Amino acid sequence: MASTSRQAAQVNRYLELALDYYERSGLKKLCKSNQAVYGLGGFIGLWLASGYLASFICNLIGFLYPAYKSVKAIESVGKDDDTAWLMYWVVFATFSVVEFFSDILLSWFPFYFLGKCIFLLWCMAPVGWNGSNTIYRKFIRPFVLRNESKIDDVLSTVTKGAKEIVGQATKDAQGALADTAADMAADAVRENMKKDE
Repeated sequence: MASTSRQAAQVNRYLELALDYYERSGLKKLCKSNQAVYGLGGFIGLWLASGYLASFICNLIGFLYPAYKSVKAIESVGKDDDTAWLMYWVVFATFSVVEFFSDILLSWFPFYFLGKCIFLLWCMAPVGWNGSNTIYRKFIRPFVLRNESKIDDVLSTVTKGAKEIVGQATKDAQGALADTAADMAADAVRENMKKDE
């Protein structure tokens, strides 16, 4: 009984945080009543649970608002919001790579896309303990700092190899273009000589 009341209090606290976010984000100005927001949220939740276009909607939710806030952060004078949104995009990219390999299995689980959407909303939440801040500081940052020299070496090798391939392809393309131009010029001269005869 005590754990149930504790869980209910926790749910109420999360709802209060969501409503506070709703008011601070300016969404309240866009909607005349809270009922519209609850209805839209319920509709999106059911749609994500049903599976039809759920992946698209989930990725849209995980991209549109953060992209807009990132542009606003770039244009603002302060740099704290830039760092927060950069952390979001690093976590989003990491999650996308991990999901690419596990999506085949996970997408078959019921409510997978609803869970993914909740995860992305947690990552973009305007609180200090949001998902992107937590995941970046606890997992991604320590991993990168621990392996920074190895990652730099691999990137340097890949960049050098890519430059060599592009350089060789450019030389080959220029050679082929010069040969083609020379052949076309020779053909044009031959045609003109035939006409003069």
